[in-house]
Amino acid sequence: MTIELTGESKATTLNRRLGVWLCRGAGAVLFAVGIFYWIRLIGVDAARLGRFDLMPIWWRIAAPALAVLYPVAGMGLWMTAGWGAVIWVLIAIIEVVMHLGFPDLFGENILGLVAHAWGLGMLAVLRIVAWREDGRRFER
Repeated sequence: MTIELTGESKATTLNRRLGVWLCRGAGAVLFAVGIFYWIRLIGVDAARLGRFDLMPIWWRIAAPALAVLYPVAGMGLWMTAGWGAVIWVLIAIIEVVMHLGFPDLFGENILGLVAHAWGLGMLAVLRIVAWREDGRRFER
């Protein structure tokens, strides 16, 4: 028999652990994507039009912004700070506009958009469950 000193239920503890794991996993992935953008910008990537000076103007605007935002969001999520999720939402909005609004310029990246939607959706579900648990705890 274990005694809970903090008064938290097992569901709250599980929700918190799942939230930390989701944030840390997403943070690592977003940081890695940010590193990919930096590799692309400095020209290490062998892809055609990979370097910044060879990119069309629309990629010259989008790529540096994403190269900065991705690692910042990754670090924020790794630290489980609230601003990490906010920057992740900003990245998702930018990429939705890029890939769904201008697919002829940026190409279609449906897999990336689905990954953003799934991750942000899971984070939202965990936050809603935590909010409901807090409400129940205050009622008692």
